[in-house]
Amino acid sequence: MTNQAGANVAPKPPGAEGTTLRDQFAMMRHAFMASPLLKTILWLSVGSFAIIIATAIGQIILNRWNRPFFDAIERRDLDAFFYQLLLFVAIAGGLLVLNVTQQWLNQMVRLKLREGLTLDLINEWMRPLRAFRLANSGAMGINPDQRMQEDAGHLADLTTDLGFGLLQSSILLASFVSVLWALSAGFVFHIGGYSLEIPGYMVWAAILYAGSASWLSWLVGRPLITLNGDRYAREAELRFSLMHASEHIDAISLAGGETGERRRLELDLATVLGAMRNIYRAQINLAWVQDGYGWVTVVAPILVAAPVYFAGEISFGGLMMAVGAFNQVHTSLKWFVANISAIADWRATLLRVAAFRRALIMTDVLHDAEKRIEFVENDTNKLTFDNLEVASSSGSTRLAESHIEIGAGQRVIISGDPRAGKTLLFRALARLWPWGGGRVGMPAGEMVAFIPRSPYFPRGKLRDALSYPRAGAFSDASLVAALSKVGLDQLTTLLDREARWERELSDDEQRSLAFARLILHRPRWVILDEALETMDGEAMKLALSIFEDDLRETAVVKIGRTPRNGALFSRVIHLVKDPEGPVLKPIRFGGSAHEKEVAASGAP
Repeated sequence: MTNQAGANVAPKPPGAEGTTLRDQFAMMRHAFMASPLLKTILWLSVGSFAIIIATAIGQIILNRWNRPFFDAIERRDLDAFFYQLLLFVAIAGGLLVLNVTQQWLNQMVRLKLREGLTLDLINEWMRPLRAFRLANSGAMGINPDQRMQEDAGHLADLTTDLGFGLLQSSILLASFVSVLWALSAGFVFHIGGYSLEIPGYMVWAAILYAGSASWLSWLVGRPLITLNGDRYAREAELRFSLMHASEHIDAISLAGGETGERRRLELDLATVLGAMRNIYRAQINLAWVQDGYGWVTVVAPILVAAPVYFAGEISFGGLMMAVGAFNQVHTSLKWFVANISAIADWRATLLRVAAFRRALIMTDVLHDAEKRIEFVENDTNKLTFDNLEVASSSGSTRLAESHIEIGAGQRVIISGDPRAGKTLLFRALARLWPWGGGRVGMPAGEMVAFIPRSPYFPRGKLRDALSYPRAGAFSDASLVAALSKVGLDQLTTLLDREARWERELSDDEQRSLAFARLILHRPRWVILDEALETMDGEAMKLALSIFEDDLRETAVVKIGRTPRNGALFSRVIHLVKDPEGPVLKPIRFGGSAHEKEVAASGAP
């Protein structure tokens, strides 16, 4: 129960215009630059960069160690052999410390990225009215929990691993290209009486070898981007179906609907398994390329370096040094090949997270060109409606009278046919649904409480659920008195118990608890959305007595049917469908191909 405030139209941030990779990068960069964890992530990244540089230097030293070590073996020099082993222990020990330190820094970056990204999405999601509008905007609003929990965490992990992996490969490539170039510099091929000199030919051989592998891997593995995006969408549908069945298991069991629910879940599972089979088929095709090149790589560096060795240009130790340098250059160049599956996964996850963040921000400008209801504050203590109509994708709803005034303390019912749009009107008055026409004048400076048909209770202590959203604002005596007033005396000793109260309490008890909140908050205006419709006689009598005793001066606007005990209400206003009123067009958000397909059938 809070005063409702209208949403300001926000400008489009960078990256909000489209769904290309550049737009998605711009969207996530905007989130990153605005994060309070930016400095921490940057400092951790700088530390990791320094460790990678030190590791590259250590790898160069280790590569140079190959020449004297294998030369000592070739000479059968035992003293030099043991001396080189001691050097190896020192070099390997230093690299071990660097590797462990880098792993720790990478984990901290991953942790902070996850924290920053998830907090950003939660903050954007929990801005006033955004979560509600997103939930009513089509397919994009179906599984926000998965986007913020699973997708955000997965994106943070992949970004950290791929980002630092690419950085390390780039630094090692720059470090060992010069080594490999020097080892093959000045070598001349003699073929059929002709001499051919290719400066740094081992570098070009490594580039050609890794480049062909990267090109072929991308060609074969590119479909994984779309396939991964489709799988995540299917997984989200299965998760939603499971959660939906779990939340409504009482009704399903009472109706004996387990068989039908099982069939629906089996169909959702089948779509997930089908998407996974498509991914596995693509991964098998990619494995032919990656594993084939992997086997060739066993002998490729020796074959490339063999002409120099057999020509007597380098010793056996020099050959092993060249092989080590070739492997480092090749490993760096084939980073793309080795990570094509992870890159495709990262690309699909980035698409989902960026599209979700874009959708959150774009909810502020949904139907920006559509006509909106005008909200003003009245100079007098009255609630007024002038030519009020509410638009939706299924048509328009309006009040039968063009001008309506409700004074302080009055009790009014707004009633209509079952499909007249009563809940839509309730949402419009609460400014959750601003599309339509006409004017609503709210009483200036007065608290207006909006009571939905199904009250919300946060997880936690009963005292917090009762005083929501002003936890801690009321004394125990006030809480106990409010519970007793609505017939919930059995709960007065449970104020500090933590539970999921929507499952602990019956429907009548939940609605009675919502009316107990009214006693605590004492609003001057109350607007109800069919909150009394299903209450039994005694519970309804207690609820209505609140307005007769505790809230005698409070104005009450009830949207719904006239209660059996309707003496409290002295006026009825009719709500009707308007076939000639405005109709909203379906909302479109960017996303995966599957999400666009689902969104095509969605409506506000």
